Amino acid sequence: MWIMIAAWVAAALVFSTFFMRTMIPLRVVAIISNVAFIGYALLGLVYGVFGRVYPILVLHSSLLPLNVLRLRQQRRLSAAVQSMSDEDVLRSLVPYMNAQQHPAGSVLFEQGDPADRLYLIQQGSIVFRELDKRIGAGQVFGEVGLFAPQGVRTLTAVCDEPCRLSTISREKALELYYQNPRFGFFLIRLVSGLVLEERQLAARAAPAAKG
Repeated sequence: MWIMIAAWVAAALVFSTFFMRTMIPLRVVAIISNVAFIGYALLGLVYGVFGRVYPILVLHSSLLPLNVLRLRQQRRLSAAVQSMSDEDVLRSLVPYMNAQQHPAGSVLFEQGDPADRLYLIQQGSIVFRELDKRIGAGQVFGEVGLFAPQGVRTLTAVCDEPCRLSTISREKALELYYQNPRFGFFLIRLVSGLVLEERQLAARAAPAAKG
């Protein structure tokens, strides 16, 4: 009786892992299912069927420490992503970037151009004509076009003064986005901040237009 209950509980836990959308809950349920299967196999000693279920004991006794290790790694990674500053992320990008020099007045890209790279300003300042917005050293731009549905620039970027820039190709930026959670989280923060800023500008402009 109890061995059948243990078997069904363990099977139900494994089945539930297929509905998990994030890794940490999946690992937690996987650990619980490992424990349940180990209990099921040990009950085989009581019911005299251990000879048929001992492979289950070996398998889940091996999987349990592995799942515990992966859970600890994922929790540490999540904590590191949350605590990592933008400067830390930018420093980690430097080995993948190429340096460029541009004189004042250079048009880096225009609205509608293909978005082929991400930029980091090392020195100088950049103006976006459509927004009459200026950004300076230490800031990243060009990320919105990388994720735009058509993969094109949404603004025009011009060097307001002589600029030294570091660039990374679209392909490499997307590769890092998928492989490095810290960089991915950094880009999401950048894009979210720009969307919020544009909404705030639109909200402030609406009353002025009505007036």
